[in-house]
Amino acid sequence: MAGSSHGHTLAAWTGVTIAFIGFCVAGAFMVMAQPAGFWAGMGVVILGGVVGWVMSAMGLGQPKDAHEPHLTTEERQAAGAKG
Repeated sequence: MAGSSHGHTLAAWTGVTIAFIGFCVAGAFMVMAQPAGFWAGMGVVILGGVVGWVMSAMGLGQPKDAHEPHLTTEERQAAGAKG
């Protein structure tokens, strides 16, 4: 994944950061036995996913054709022999 810059986009960082904050909020309220705060934190987790998806749809994510598809060794050798 490091070779394809997977997750190195503004959409990914923003979505994960919001989801992490929501996870921390939900965890804190779970320890304090406050169900309403727990569910509010879980809502923030879902919001993080939605924000990341919307930002990606706006063009702030990784393009679909950013890297070549994964090929097996045999497929790479066959492609190299043809070209």
